[in-house]
Amino acid sequence: MTRKPVHLALYDTFADWETGHATAHLARAGYEVRTVTPAGEPVTGISGLRVLSDLTLDELRPEDSALLILPGADRWDEGDDLAPFARTARAFLDAGVPVAAICGATAGLAREGLLDERAHTSAVSFYLAATGYAGGDRYVEADAVTDGNLVTAGPTEPVAFAREIFRLLGVYDETVTDAWYRLFHDSDPEAYAEYAKATAR
Repeated sequence: MTRKPVHLALYDTFADWETGHATAHLARAGYEVRTVTPAGEPVTGISGLRVLSDLTLDELRPEDSALLILPGADRWDEGDDLAPFARTARAFLDAGVPVAAICGATAGLAREGLLDERAHTSAVSFYLAATGYAGGDRYVEADAVTDGNLVTAGPTEPVAFAREIFRLLGVYDETVTDAWYRLFHDSDPEAYAEYAKATAR
């Protein structure tokens, strides 16, 4: 079965650790992961990791994608430079294509009004409240939250973020997803055997 690619949005200061579990295991499950930068330029993450771009933001279309992943970055809170990524997230959600946002990207979605009517989470509630958004009553104290086609998580929850993405895309059945989570979140040795057996090729 041919799958549409997953698109990973990248911009300078992106938080390298937040999406690695998701993208690595999506790739292992057969998804192509393609990088999207503002103008097709290489970008540098918060660690200094430099990443090449596969396409520009203007070239990205919801109908060509299985999922848009938005990592956090200092730049989400430094002005409006990343607002076009939040507007693209709106286009994806309007088209019924999933979006997953973590850390600072959730603030970008809040500013765009995308969290006003959806259950969501982030780093802490007052971080999003500072955006002036109208969705404070939909904030959930949880490691990660899925509402419809939108996944949100805080910066300390990359494993839960990945878990929700896997569930949303149907990457694994629930038993395998649970074993994967217990392995990578809890270092559960029994989960290793369950996950390895279920995913053996």
